Amino acid sequence: MNDASHPKRKLRWLRVVGSMVTCVAILAGAAAAIVVINQTEPKAEQINATRKSAALVETVTAERGTFSPRLVVLGSVKPARDIVLAPRVGGQVVELSPKLVPGGMIRQGELLLRIDPDDFENALSISKSELEQAQASLAIEEGRQSLAKKELALLEGTIDETNRALVLREPQIASIRAEVSAAEAAVQRAKLDLDRTSVLAPFDAQILTRSVNVGSQVSPGDELAQLVGVNEYWVFAAVPVRSLRWVQFPETDGQGSRVTLRNPDVWPTGVERGASVSRMVGAVDQQTRLARVLITVPDPLGQTSDVPPLILDSLVETEIEGRPIVDVVRLRREFVHDRDTVWVMTDGKLQIRETDVVFRDAEYAFIRAGLESGDEVVTSTLATVAEGVGLRKVGEAAPMENSSETTD
Repeated sequence: MNDASHPKRKLRWLRVVGSMVTCVAILAGAAAAIVVINQTEPKAEQINATRKSAALVETVTAERGTFSPRLVVLGSVKPARDIVLAPRVGGQVVELSPKLVPGGMIRQGELLLRIDPDDFENALSISKSELEQAQASLAIEEGRQSLAKKELALLEGTIDETNRALVLREPQIASIRAEVSAAEAAVQRAKLDLDRTSVLAPFDAQILTRSVNVGSQVSPGDELAQLVGVNEYWVFAAVPVRSLRWVQFPETDGQGSRVTLRNPDVWPTGVERGASVSRMVGAVDQQTRLARVLITVPDPLGQTSDVPPLILDSLVETEIEGRPIVDVVRLRREFVHDRDTVWVMTDGKLQIRETDVVFRDAEYAFIRAGLESGDEVVTSTLATVAEGVGLRKVGEAAPMENSSETTD
C-alpha cells in the first residue's frame, strides 16, 4: 500500500512544478515585450515656429464731448385745472346741455344747465318797481327844493346856515337819494341772480362726472359736475434727489428740460409726446423719498394735433433730458465694471483703467477722467481678466512669433 501511494505523490509534485515554470515563462515574456516597446518608441524633436495665443475681442472707440444724460422715471398724470361746479343760486333744474355728460367736451361760455328763472324774473320786476318809486319820490322832493330856493331868496339875510339847509330840504333830498341808490343796487342784484340761473362753462373743459338731472332741486354750493381743463395737463415725475442737479428749471435756467412721454401699455410702439419741466414741487415723498418734478403738457387730449391723448391718473414713462455735461466720455453702462473700471486694449494687451464716473443714467455712464478720445474700450466678455492679457480684435490676423515647442 505504501509502494502504491508513493508514485501518486511524485506525480502531484511534478504537476505543481510545471505550473510554476509556466507562470514564470509568461511573466518573463511580458517583461521582454515591455522592454522591446520602450526601446523602439519614437523620440520627440524640437522645431521652431509656434503660434501665439490671444483672446478675440470687440472694441469701441472712446470720444470726449458734451452729452446730455436722460433720466427715465415714472410720472402720474393730473389735471392742471380741476373744479367742482356749483350753482350760485337755488332752484329747480329745467334744462341740461347734451354735452353735460361724462366725457363731454365743452368750450368756455357754453351753457351747461339752466335753473328755473321765473322767481328771479319776478324779483327783478319788484326791484325795478321799487327803483321807479324811489326815483319818483326824488323828483318830487327836488321840485319842493326848487320852490324852497325861491322862498329863501325873499328871506335872504334873515336865516342862518343851519336853518338854511333845512329850508332847502337838503336832508330830505339826501335820504331819498340813498333810497334810490339802494333800489338801483337791488335791481343789479336781481339781474345777477337771474343771470346766474344759466350755469356756463368757466373754461374749455371735459366733463368727468355729473350729479344732477332735469328736475333736480339745487341750492348754492351743491355739486353739479366735475370739470377738468383740456388746454394743459400736469405730470408729476418722481426723481431721485441726487439727480435733481441735472434737471433744468425755468426759474434758474431760463427754460425747463425737454421731456419725452411714453405709454407703451396704451400707445402704439414708438409713439411718444413732448413736454417740458415747469418747476420742482418743494417736498420729498415720505414713502419713496423721491423729489417730485412738475411737467406741463399742452394740448393733452390731442385736439389740435395727431398726438395720442393722455389719461388722467395714469402712469407714463417720463424721459427728462438733463443738463449737458461738458468734456466727458459717454460709455454704455455694461462696459463699466466693478469699482468703475474699464477694460482698454493697448498695443494688443489688456489694460484695466480706473475711471471717475460723474453720472449714470439708465443707459450710459459719463466718465470725467480715466479715458481719452481714441482709447479702444473692450466690449466683449473675457474668460480671464488680468493686466497684460493678450487681445486681438475680431477680423485681425493672428501674429506669429518664434518660440520653443516640441512635436513628434
